[in-house]
Parts: sequence; C-alpha cells; structure tokens
Amino acid sequence: QELEEARRWEGACDVRPLDGNVRRWGGLLLPNNPPYNTGAFRFELTFSPNHPLEPPCATLRTPIYHPSVDPEGRVCQPLTTHGHWEPATRAIQVLQDLLLQLDSPDPQRVLRPDVARELQERPEEFRRRAEEHTRLHAEPRPD
Repeated sequence: QELEEARRWEGACDVRPLDGNVRRWGGLLLPNNPPYNTGAFRFELTFSPNHPLEPPCATLRTPIYHPSVDPEGRVCQPLTTHGHWEPATRAIQVLQDLLLQLDSPDPQRVLRPDVARELQERPEEFRRRAEEHTRLHAEPRPD
C-alpha cells in the first residue's frame, strides 16, 4: 500500500522494490528547483525488520553537491532519526521530506560544513558548482 502511494507521487518515478526485496526500495527523485532540477537522482529507501517502529534509512545513490548529503549519499534527515521518528509516518512522507531538502538546502541540516559555508557565504559559487555536478552525475529526467 505504501509502495503504491510512492509510485503515484509525482516527485519520484520508477519507485520499486530492489532485487525483489520489499524492505529495499529504489527510484528516481525529481527535484523542482535549481540547481538540481535539470537531473534525476537515484535514491534507496531501506526499511528495518522492525518498521514502522524504527525509521527507514534514505540514501542518495547519485552523487550530489549538497550540504545535507555526504559523499557516501547519507542524508541529514531529522525526520528519520530515532528521536523524531513516529511510527505513523509514511514512506511517502520520508521521500517528500528528502525532495524538499534537495529543493531548499537548509544550513541547519549539515553533513558537509564546507559546502554549507559556501552556500551561505558565496551562493553564486555554490550554485555554479552544484549545477556542474548535477550535469556530470545526475541521470536524465524522464519525459
């Protein structure tokens, strides 16, 4: 049911279980805003055997130049931390939160302080680098 909900959402496409495992979903996130909206970003959502009592883990598999995503694709996402997680939270909400984060980088959600500093102090330089990184690494957006 949650998978069907995620498949219908316009913020992502190609959402499906990976390797037939219903606890591992993959798909493409489709950011709305520059500098990321020229590409699509592959994500993975991994659910614990104790889901929904424990939060899922969201990872970006496509490299991205973003203050809240580290080079391994781990995301600073308070919604999915044990302190903030609510068992009633749906997978689609985790994906929506992730997309919102890509669309509006938040200097309070930082895994790459150097990139966050650049975003705050030299926004045009940040945007140029992020656009170039997106051009080089992101997947083409589906029609």
